[in-house]
Amino acid sequence: MKRYLNFPLVKGEASRQAHADLPEGTYEREMSKEGFFGPAAFFYHRNPPTGWIDFDGPLAPRAFDLTQINEAPNSLWSAPVVLHNKATEIRLWRLAEAMPSLDRNGDGDQILFVHRGAGDFFCDFGHLAIGQGDYVVIPRGTMWRIVPTEPMQILAVEATNSSYTLPDKGLLGPHAIFDPAVMDTPEIDDAFRAQQGDLETRVAVKKRGQVSWMTYPFNPLDAVGWHGELSVARLNVRDIRPIMSHRYHVPPSAHTTFLADRFVICTFAPRPFETDPKALKVPFFHNNDDYDEVLFYHDGDFFSRDNIHPGMMTLHPTGFTHGPHPKALTRMFEQPKAMTDEYAVMIDTRDPLEIGEAASAVEWTGYKDSWKAKS
Repeated sequence: MKRYLNFPLVKGEASRQAHADLPEGTYEREMSKEGFFGPAAFFYHRNPPTGWIDFDGPLAPRAFDLTQINEAPNSLWSAPVVLHNKATEIRLWRLAEAMPSLDRNGDGDQILFVHRGAGDFFCDFGHLAIGQGDYVVIPRGTMWRIVPTEPMQILAVEATNSSYTLPDKGLLGPHAIFDPAVMDTPEIDDAFRAQQGDLETRVAVKKRGQVSWMTYPFNPLDAVGWHGELSVARLNVRDIRPIMSHRYHVPPSAHTTFLADRFVICTFAPRPFETDPKALKVPFFHNNDDYDEVLFYHDGDFFSRDNIHPGMMTLHPTGFTHGPHPKALTRMFEQPKAMTDEYAVMIDTRDPLEIGEAASAVEWTGYKDSWKAKS
């Protein structure tokens, strides 16, 4: 267990409660260890901490319009990698037609997040209908294929050499945020049995970043049944019930959906705004010096960001302060409506992310300037 040098202190004008009761005319900035789980300090500034007039160098915030990636391969392993490091590989995959072969990941567990479209998912465990807003968690080694019923856009996140687990919900209890009972698993149903047969079938197996092919004289998705505690599972964002406090803006860590060894996946779903007149109603300024932050914007109105639309992705590297855009900042103590109206997937990685060629080709280079006050 880590023993940080930490003890509570108060210097000058400061709030006694994080994210509420800020000294008049100040802007709060949080500096913390281990994302939002470790010791933290809260500073109260006279000017917005993102009020830069210029930003050069590799720490600049980045934004990518993934809707402009038009490649539509029939295997996930041919889909472009947009971000990656040794612990994860993030791809944007457009799938318009039925996969002619099966895919299998030998490098780690896989999550497919269905951004748009719908289809039938066939795997070792059976058949599952999937659609917009679904997370599909696929254990390492599972063979699978998708038959779209409408064109699909999928965000794929690999847990390289790792497994996905659910977060410990602590005092909230195991049924908070989402009850594990809402997660669906495949069925050995008529649709699954109908796709079985003696048709020659190829399987694309990815291991150590390379693809090998196995060819069978039959479809190897031919199970008649199974038992155990390992399975593909589906969770839809509409089944996520966010933690909130009417008097305190909870940190992103409260929205954790899945854990892997070196990163976490969080889901931002519609929630009521804070009603306490002195509580922050927008994400607070913070230094995330231990994790790169990725946000994929799925649906809705992204109230803390300007000029962002569904299908875009932002990357905030470790080491600089970030927070809401100026327009959102002017509303931080207002309550323009009762609830947020956004769905977004956040991926926080312990190790720095590299940017793939496909993402670089669709970058919004003006993103770092979007915090500048408009004259």
